[in-house]
Amino acid sequence: MPPIALTCGDPAGIGPEIAAAAWKALGPACPFFLIGDPRHLPAGTPVARIDAPAQAARACATALPVLPLAFPGDSRPGAPDPADAAGVIAAIERGVELVQQGAAAALCTNPIHKKALKDGAGFAFPGHTEFLAHLAGVPRVVMMLASPALRVVPVTIHIALKDVPAALTPELLEETLRITHAALRRDFGLPAPRLRLAGLNPHAGEGGAMGREEIEVIAPVAARLRAEGMDVQGPVSADTMFHPAARAGYDAAICMYHDQALIPIKTLDFDRGVNVTLGLPFIRTSPDHGTAFDIAGTGRANPSSLIEALSLAQRLAQARAKGAPHGPA
Repeated sequence: MPPIALTCGDPAGIGPEIAAAAWKALGPACPFFLIGDPRHLPAGTPVARIDAPAQAARACATALPVLPLAFPGDSRPGAPDPADAAGVIAAIERGVELVQQGAAAALCTNPIHKKALKDGAGFAFPGHTEFLAHLAGVPRVVMMLASPALRVVPVTIHIALKDVPAALTPELLEETLRITHAALRRDFGLPAPRLRLAGLNPHAGEGGAMGREEIEVIAPVAARLRAEGMDVQGPVSADTMFHPAARAGYDAAICMYHDQALIPIKTLDFDRGVNVTLGLPFIRTSPDHGTAFDIAGTGRANPSSLIEALSLAQRLAQARAKGAPHGPA
């Protein structure tokens, strides 16, 4: 199987050091290569410059394989520089190109800093997920956060909380559910995925007393998909969905907005959460944290989420290559 492509992310963040740490932890067991400037890696990191992804599997036994991408200047840890924006974007574009060509088995992305990209290159996308959908030419993708403890999907993502009720349409909710259901079957080895829907409002609207989105939007979509044979339950009050007994009853929690989904998974398993983009024509994972400029370059960054992201990307790629389920992630 081809290796995994890992983009550099913002070089002023913790991406370079967790990439080096992930190589030390995984080595040949999970071959990957970094797309970026080798100068940004921590001093003393063994580096193997490669010309093509096919060289990564052999190189990773003794060094971190790097497909070089020159950046204009010397990035300083903790100091994001808009001058790096073009390089960060180019690394993502190169990774997508390689995975679409089949030269890479999957794409794993290190964290970016959206303001630096906007300031330095006019980056017009709310985040990684939307940019990848644009590059792949697909109209709709779904963001899943997955860990051994929980899988969550936010229906609306990078928008202000005040804009969520208007954005939460029946069409968006149904499409999110269908994409999630299909991905859980194809990539996660679940023949009959169990989906649990959170309500938007406190107490799931309490019969309309605290909002009518549950009655007018969420429940009708759930009923329609249940009639097709999908196991879709809810909406239920979000504050009762994430204790251990509740989590045992579903395979993915479908939440109505960003923080409703991300707070529980980051509370339960911050270090091992993985961002998975569903609905792309290729596999994409990412660590479930940001650039962490405040600790960049200090050696304190925890590589666990990146290690999990690379490992999950490998398992999903193997499952697709074999055409058989590999079991729950």
